[in-house]
Amino acid sequence: MQYVLAIDQGTTGTRAIIFDKQGLSVSKAYYEHEQFFPKPGWVEHDPTEIWENTKKVVKESVEKTNLDFSQICTIGIANQRETVVAWNKKTNKILHNAIVWQCRRTVDMCNKLKVDGYSDIVKKKTGLVLDPYFSGTKIKWLLDNSPKVSQAFENEELAVGTIDSWLIWNLTGNHVTDYSNASRTMLFNIQKGMWDSELLEIFGISEWILPEVRPSSDKETYGKTKKELLSTEIPVSGDAGDQQAALFGQTCFNEGEVKNTYGTGNFILMNTGRKVVYSKKGLISTIAWKIDDNITYALEGSVFVTGAAIQWLEKALNILQDKDELTDIMNEIPDTQGVVFVPAFVGLGAPYWDPSARGTIIGITRGTSREHIIRAALESICLQSQDVFEIMEEDTGKKISMLRVDGGVTSCQPLLQFQADISNITVQMPTTQETTALGAAYLAGLAVGFWENLKVIQNNFQIEAEFEPKMSQIRRNEAIKKWRVAVNRSLKWDV
Repeated sequence: MQYVLAIDQGTTGTRAIIFDKQGLSVSKAYYEHEQFFPKPGWVEHDPTEIWENTKKVVKESVEKTNLDFSQICTIGIANQRETVVAWNKKTNKILHNAIVWQCRRTVDMCNKLKVDGYSDIVKKKTGLVLDPYFSGTKIKWLLDNSPKVSQAFENEELAVGTIDSWLIWNLTGNHVTDYSNASRTMLFNIQKGMWDSELLEIFGISEWILPEVRPSSDKETYGKTKKELLSTEIPVSGDAGDQQAALFGQTCFNEGEVKNTYGTGNFILMNTGRKVVYSKKGLISTIAWKIDDNITYALEGSVFVTGAAIQWLEKALNILQDKDELTDIMNEIPDTQGVVFVPAFVGLGAPYWDPSARGTIIGITRGTSREHIIRAALESICLQSQDVFEIMEEDTGKKISMLRVDGGVTSCQPLLQFQADISNITVQMPTTQETTALGAAYLAGLAVGFWENLKVIQNNFQIEAEFEPKMSQIRRNEAIKKWRVAVNRSLKWDV
């Protein structure tokens, strides 16, 4: 029996899952890593810890089922996107903590680039908005502010990339990324499919420090694992940013199909096929994947804080004892009694793109309980997603009638019912919830012929639960109106 191993390197931890031919998980392992907050709004990870955890989960996932590494025919990687790592190519030493996608340290740099008139050229070439979220200004910050990074650059020993590049480097010794991750850097021309010399000049970044960009499903492979790592050489042949990997894992292969991943943040992607759709109202255009010579594009809304708000209630405020409570609260508390929670802890992403917005809980009365605040946090997850759905429909002219979902918070099924209600759409939850890892596995397996084609992969998709809208249009409109009022009060706060 042969299997595919997927590494899903996320914001809070690293997971390895082994999948069989039916796309079913046969083994998994997971480790969290430490989060560092050196200043307000700054977020960092230790790339060495992430690599050590990656080795652990890979080995544990194989050992748990008494498999042999020779039974793993290929490895696929999905990763937290936009997070930047810098290392020395000669010594393999990390030069600075990874700057995480959530980090807002380059707000001033982005504002200056906007004032200097670069917003339009960035959007036209990359599909992105000038925001600290993306990798370009993070790389520039490292070059300007880290003595170790600047020294490695002067010595021509510097390598910079997203987390997938760091993992592939350690696995194979090759400095590689894929089209989906490259498209998140603000340095990659998504129309031409290459690093853009004009953007590199604007940001003051040399192309030689960046990885080679290869297809997301690569028949030539990114290289083979070093023999001393896994006792055998295994091809690494699939790579995608986590949200694009989830779109692929949800088998949203057709134009107009949409998925929403409910994780630390919410990430809504619509497959737009072979054409770039530019948003007029704050969504971003991105590369979903490249297979063979064909690039598939997507329209995306990135919501920065959703599941992280639940973690905040649990770890910081200590008003949530156990995440299992969420289902009971949604079932037992019919509404929030007017409380609205806007979790803009690191600003707001799509469609507002206001890094100065801050978290707001409004509508509190003497009768407000912890349950009302918790329910308001859960509803905010769906309301932020609804903001994106609305714009997506306007930008594409396509009505979203069905949504496929994955991610940790989807274990709270009343939340999925609320999403169906507030958005007036059918919500489908697949049997396999680890769709990010599954997408990475599919991309890798497709490259080596483990799965013959997309049709075979589509046949693996199974629905665990489906939710139809039940809310009246009047109540839906009232809830959305109140939400928008609360959002407006959270904007431009930290100025």
